[in-house]
Amino acid sequence: MNAKEELMKTDLTALIHSFQDACADKDFKKFVDGLKIKDDILMKYTSSLEEAFAEYKNCKDCKGLSTCKNVMKGYRYTPIEKNGVITFSYDACDKEIKELEDNKYKNNLEVFDMPKSIKDATFKDIYKDDKARLPIIKYFKEFIDNYKNEDKPKGLYLHGSFGSGKTYLIASLFNEMAKKNVKSVLIYYPEFLRSLKSSFNTTYNEQYDYIRKVSLLLLDDIGAENSSSWSRDEVLGPLLQYRMENDLPTFFTSNLTLDELEKSLSISSSGVDKVKARRIIERIKQLSITQELISKNRRD
Repeated sequence: MNAKEELMKTDLTALIHSFQDACADKDFKKFVDGLKIKDDILMKYTSSLEEAFAEYKNCKDCKGLSTCKNVMKGYRYTPIEKNGVITFSYDACDKEIKELEDNKYKNNLEVFDMPKSIKDATFKDIYKDDKARLPIIKYFKEFIDNYKNEDKPKGLYLHGSFGSGKTYLIASLFNEMAKKNVKSVLIYYPEFLRSLKSSFNTTYNEQYDYIRKVSLLLLDDIGAENSSSWSRDEVLGPLLQYRMENDLPTFFTSNLTLDELEKSLSISSSGVDKVKARRIIERIKQLSITQELISKNRRD
């Protein structure tokens, strides 16, 4: 026997011993037997099979994706044999597949300059210990029940104290509507205006047209922007007019009452224009009902 043959024999012996040692673990042996692959192929991949077995055990004892111990959360290192060669791939586990299916509805929600976590807002997480919220929750139920009517229900102008959860409340409604395949956009309005202004030569028309036509729209924190005649007369006015004419429910959150918002909108760098501010308020009233939410600061 020459040196090359001797080396090959040594390597083969090492492979056999390594595989036999691994198979001393009855659970590992049961795992590889379940693969229905011949031992002379399996023993070439012992270390990788041990990795796959470790992840298999993690999945077997899994309590949920949040506690997943695998290298790729929600995926399992999986062996597949073809023509005498084993390849390993990361395959989504049942819980990952279910979560992806369950969360597919979130593609119906878009947020602009708002925390992505707002997409996780749900009715079950709404604080119900505050009686001030009950009329709003009742309105949400009526909105969902009546949305498919020929005359769409009005949106909501929700104003009140800072940190009371106004945005989260409306986001929870939009999430419920997303599950019914209704598309919506949630916009932090002051930042959206800045984005529009900076996109005049690029995507201005595309951005503006999309929010103008989306099924449900939230203008979050309206009244917090630096008011200008451009934002009032060229952006907000035509936007609300289009949505009013096309029966598209529109929602607003603000720290200002409608009277306070009207005063804010009337003042711009070009002077005071109460008539144009009044027109904006009338459109908001046509699009929404008004609710107040005075509550403790939930952000603390």
